[in-house]
Amino acid sequence: AVRSRLAPPIILPRVFHLRMGASGCYSPDELHGLGLARVGEGVHIDRSVRFFGAERIRIGSNVRIDAFSVLSAGSQELTIGNHIHIAVGVRFLGGDRVVLEDFCNLSAGVCVFGSNDDYSGGALTNPTIPDDYRRVTTGPILLRKHVIVGANSVILPNVTLDLASSVGALTLVNKSIPEFVIVSGNPMRKIGMRSSTILENEKRFLADIAGAAERNA
Repeated sequence: AVRSRLAPPIILPRVFHLRMGASGCYSPDELHGLGLARVGEGVHIDRSVRFFGAERIRIGSNVRIDAFSVLSAGSQELTIGNHIHIAVGVRFLGGDRVVLEDFCNLSAGVCVFGSNDDYSGGALTNPTIPDDYRRVTTGPILLRKHVIVGANSVILPNVTLDLASSVGALTLVNKSIPEFVIVSGNPMRKIGMRSSTILENEKRFLADIAGAAERNA
């Protein structure tokens, strides 16, 4: 007789969901007590999130910021729009103005740098050194509506990620990205185009919200 061979069992790794820490989220009253320039409605921020320059940070409505993220505003404002998700361990290290328009999504470990030291010249580096000995590039960063940035990507100063552009994981974004373009890698390169259907879905979504509000009025 021929014995049937059974495939060895597949052992899946344990998945750890680090979306919200054990301490939970700030209450609305606590959020308003942080000294932020603005906080909208329906905002869920894990208590482990750190804020620096809170008086220059504006947060819209329906925003979720997961555990261990750092939001540090530079000399200009850090503005976060509506319906935005900032995943675990995202860092905003501001130097200039940073804006996230509505419906943006930053995956785990993304770094957004509003300033950047010179890595190639003879200037000294790091903030313990007086500015006269350093050469720091500082510039604004703009993420237009529906931008999505994959895990552990790095965004450098003086770039615009245009409408519905998409960034693959582990990408170095050191130049602007046109609308609907999908990029990936280091060096960053175009790998495709995103569907404009997302704009139709946005309209339907907002219409549904407006309809629900009217029915509940």
